[in-house]
Amino acid sequence: MSNKHKSGWVSVVGNPNVGKSTLVNALVGEKLSIVTHKPQTTRKRITAIANGPDYQMVFSDTPGVLKPHYKMQEAMMQKVGEALEDADVIMAVTDTEENGFSPDLLTKLQYAKVPVIAVLNKVDLKAQDETARKLEFIKAQLNSKELLVVSALRDFNIKELKNMLLGYLPEGEPFYPKDQISDLPEKFFAAEIIREKILMFYQKEVPYSVEVIIEEFREEEKITFIRAAIYVNRHTQKGIIIGHKGAAMKKTATAARLDMEKWLNTKVFLEVQVKVKKDWRDSESHLKNFGYL
Repeated sequence: MSNKHKSGWVSVVGNPNVGKSTLVNALVGEKLSIVTHKPQTTRKRITAIANGPDYQMVFSDTPGVLKPHYKMQEAMMQKVGEALEDADVIMAVTDTEENGFSPDLLTKLQYAKVPVIAVLNKVDLKAQDETARKLEFIKAQLNSKELLVVSALRDFNIKELKNMLLGYLPEGEPFYPKDQISDLPEKFFAAEIIREKILMFYQKEVPYSVEVIIEEFREEEKITFIRAAIYVNRHTQKGIIIGHKGAAMKKTATAARLDMEKWLNTKVFLEVQVKVKKDWRDSESHLKNFGYL
């Protein structure tokens, strides 16, 4: 490996729903993080790896920064803190709808010991003069050396952003094999696909009360068998997830299975059960079992 090879960690932080995951997917060229229009879609720190002949860029896609209301959200914010500590460069994302960065995050960014690149996403949604005003505000708010406007959805300035990030990466050997795009197991992504469908198909509090655990993931020659458990906070939510005569659950499971088949490039047999773990979001033992702690 040439000593000019670059390897490093890019921590992606920002308020909820500013397009961090869409941006990471665009930079890596693969859909790894689930994406919906709802805030708090990302709950755990997701590793996504962009590889090139002379670089390996490891992204930490983190949950949106918020004030925690229960133990699960406290654990989510801890992951953001860890990602900021581990970074070689921080990519701080906001968008044209937001008023810059939240005070909590801003303090962390101002005291960061590594370079911070501020990214203004969703510039396709606003007029140029409004975007220019927002840029000036972010410059004043965050004394960042680098600031770039992008549109993750429209692929605008994504290549430029990647080059900017590469400029800050240290030289070094790759951390992972060059054909690897994440260090997370397939079971994790299968669970995330189901959770994405729940966020898309169910309203109000229900998607935020759900955790998905893959209890079995068995690959055979022509088919993969996946058994999943959807955990909810309360019995009433179980009824909502299943729906009248099981119709809502069937719709969710079918959409998830089709996505899994595309992703795994094989037939999938998906079995889903809905279970109740009362107030799991505030239970330390449940959060440990679910991988938050």
